[in-house]
Amino acid sequence: MALRILVSRHSVFYSPLISTIAGGFLERQGLSAEYGILQTGQRSADLIREGAADIIQSAVSSNWKLLESGECPLPVHFAQINERDGFFLVARRSESAFTWNDLEGAALIADHGWQPLTMLRFAARTNGVDWSRVRLVNRGAPEAMQRAYRGGEGDYIHLQAPAAHQLEADQLGRIVVSVGASMPRVAFSSLCASREFLRTETCRSFLTAYRQSREWVRSASPEDVARAETDFFPGVAPAILATAIRAYQKVGNWEGGIEIPRDLYEQALTVFEGEIQRRHPYDQVCAAPSVAAA
Repeated sequence: MALRILVSRHSVFYSPLISTIAGGFLERQGLSAEYGILQTGQRSADLIREGAADIIQSAVSSNWKLLESGECPLPVHFAQINERDGFFLVARRSESAFTWNDLEGAALIADHGWQPLTMLRFAARTNGVDWSRVRLVNRGAPEAMQRAYRGGEGDYIHLQAPAAHQLEADQLGRIVVSVGASMPRVAFSSLCASREFLRTETCRSFLTAYRQSREWVRSASPEDVARAETDFFPGVAPAILATAIRAYQKVGNWEGGIEIPRDLYEQALTVFEGEIQRRHPYDQVCAAPSVAAA
């Protein structure tokens, strides 16, 4: 069976999911996958509800405003991808050691997606930054952000890997900090599906493959993971992919099991205080992988 897997973003940050396909783990369970990226205007909740996708990479936070608007049914988040933010800050000039307060008065090309920006603001404030003094620049999607930076805009840029590492390889800046390493562990990105899909044998087989893949990308050599994933990143040198994967391993993005921990879910709610109306119960948004095909 070919699973229809969609991602909201394409990055080595999501290697546990990418390598489920690229590393042959799905194939060993008798499954294959069609992999695609959400297009502008597409919503995970709609695609899951309409049966147009089986599994989508998203985040627990994506359900909260929909819950507050009364929308239903909503996807259920059933497996963790990352337990830390996956963005890096690249500095155009880095003559001295970076401190978070360096952002005050500087122009920062920031990813203005709801979760990335909320997490960045939380990390900055956690590290003593007066957020009102940061000169935020919004250039839209990551590709447009990079074009602006390469064109000379911004003192800093806020990117996932391998984009951040490509800029460093091109000698256009230096990665000075990991956002994820600068704040508490948190339910950052996850896999979601319909509750009906969770009850299928296909989901159980997928979870077996996903569990194996996530452990592999956490513990394997970055070079091995990069070789497996190279076809997913045309135009990116394997050495740069390996450097990015090593960075995520070092930060600990893929630590822990595949279940979304309740304490990390609660931490995500804390990060979003002021952005949401209330703290939404875990069981409204998440389900343990053990419910699959139960």
